Amino acid sequence: MSRPQTSHLFYQSRQRRPVLDQARGVYMWDVDGKRYLDGSSGAMVCNIGHSNPRVLEAMRKQMDKSTFGYRLHFETEPAELLAARTAARAPERLEKVFFVSGGSEAVESAIKLARQNAIAIGQAQRYKIISREPSYHGCTLGALALTGYAPLTAPFDPMMRPMPKIPAPRAYLDGLDPDDEATGRHYADMLEAKILSEGPETILAFIVEPIGGASTGALVPPKGYMQRIREICTRYGVLLIHDEVMTGGGRTGKFFAGEHWNVDPDILVISKGFAAGYAPLGAMIAHKDIVTNVLDNGGFLHGFTYAGNPLACSAGLAVLEEIERENLCQNAAETGALLKSELKKLMDRYSIIGDVRGEGLLLAFELVEDRASLRPLAKELNAFNELVDIAYENGLIIYSRRTRGGYSGDHFLIAPPMISTPDHVAEIIEGLDLSLRQFLDRISQQRARAS
Repeated sequence: MSRPQTSHLFYQSRQRRPVLDQARGVYMWDVDGKRYLDGSSGAMVCNIGHSNPRVLEAMRKQMDKSTFGYRLHFETEPAELLAARTAARAPERLEKVFFVSGGSEAVESAIKLARQNAIAIGQAQRYKIISREPSYHGCTLGALALTGYAPLTAPFDPMMRPMPKIPAPRAYLDGLDPDDEATGRHYADMLEAKILSEGPETILAFIVEPIGGASTGALVPPKGYMQRIREICTRYGVLLIHDEVMTGGGRTGKFFAGEHWNVDPDILVISKGFAAGYAPLGAMIAHKDIVTNVLDNGGFLHGFTYAGNPLACSAGLAVLEEIERENLCQNAAETGALLKSELKKLMDRYSIIGDVRGEGLLLAFELVEDRASLRPLAKELNAFNELVDIAYENGLIIYSRRTRGGYSGDHFLIAPPMISTPDHVAEIIEGLDLSLRQFLDRISQQRARAS
């Protein structure tokens, strides 16, 4: 396929990329034959790699039976089986599964279920959902109201009901020790303070990514934080929602990231790696008592046309079986530890890297002007785009966002598929090393011209 002169598609910008030809394992090829290592699994989606033959075969078999069955007309075997397998993987008493097509839909479903539960139990005054800043929970207006990332939310503020925010626990920026329980308590107690200032009777839920995604760059919470927020939510009757859209499915070395702290939420959402890019799929997994309350009070007033699509669920089942068959959670933990140690070696070589963080194969590094103060690079350098483009030219795909309020600071997610090997790690580091050198050369040239 040749690239048409005019594209009728549009996304975030006018930038165009090469036309994709094929993808296998951790690699992708454009129509000109250039190979790219998918160092970010797309948008942290392709957890088991591309074109897995067993997943494709499972989808073909389902296609021979049916590709669609409307949820109000039929139950389907793939949806029922995947719901059972998902509930078995979930924390205790999170036994009820509601399928969707993506992460934003999963978050929308969670907040609507939480609200309908409050009404069902006679607590209709609860409607506020506390989240963190920075954070990202989706692009629909309901999920966006929970998002703490001004470049994405500001244009739509007049269309949304503002929701309260607390600071994300970025201990590295605040000069605090993340391994000290006092640090975890410091940040978690901000949640209690916000609940009290807003009025506990009005607070419906607190939503949190157990390990941060794009907005905070694989932020791992300080010691004791996750346990403390669970205690606070329980004390005030606030539902705890774990946003595992990015972390769920084994990427951090556990199937759900909340398992790292043995902390159970009341509602959990998952997508991205759930079907690993083979089909649009996500899920909300809820405590059975919450679902019972809502169903007994007139039913769940919410739904999507493609919820529980049998083809998508057959893909999800096959992906889950692949994760278990190949022990990919353990591989994510082991290969991720190697990749993190190699990223820290890069940090030793490049003073521009101010922090390396993350867990398993959800890792990030942050660029700074000065490591001692962690002062960010000048935003005019546009580092979060420039380094991504340089790496892309070098055949390495990485993912970036701006760390400080979305307007400055630059971090880069390194999250290759969970099938990655030590050889792939070496290739990623080689590509990053080359790309960082070229990026620094460009900065030097720009500053020389400016002077």
